[in-house]
Amino acid sequence: MSQSYTVSETTTFTVTHARHMAAKVATDLKRMQRLYGSPSDADINTYETEIIDLLKAGYLGVVTYGYRRNNDWIEPTLRYTGHDLAGAGANDEDPGRIKPGANISGATFYSYLTYSAAWDKLTSDQKDAFKKTLPFYRGGAPEPGVTGYFAEDRVYSSGGRALNRASVRSW
Repeated sequence: MSQSYTVSETTTFTVTHARHMAAKVATDLKRMQRLYGSPSDADINTYETEIIDLLKAGYLGVVTYGYRRNNDWIEPTLRYTGHDLAGAGANDEDPGRIKPGANISGATFYSYLTYSAAWDKLTSDQKDAFKKTLPFYRGGAPEPGVTGYFAEDRVYSSGGRALNRASVRSW
């Protein structure tokens, strides 16, 4: 006699899950602030709110925070790529390991965001209406290049979604 069992699991992504992951991004940004002076506390709070709203709606593609010089990302810069785990598991690591001592002379702090495939399915009016609910309105801009390369170094996950973090590394 044989028996079989089927287990099914459904995870609903909530604002609590979004806040959990966004808090880790905010912690990374706070460490960057301690080491390099930017972003400000107000900016960190604004970025955190933006990420929560975008994660909850499923619209976050990639967001990058860091320093750029001559329109290229330099160390220290962090890139977060959002994705659905589709039933797979992922680590939920602690934030940190922001490289100290990088040369940021002549560089300015900047952020750049792209949206998910779910965003692309919205009408122009829906996109505009959603953007108006965010803490600030992002317009269009060319994406900066990178001096060096991005290396994945952390994963933040909750509720069936994840943010993969990558940091700029010099050649």
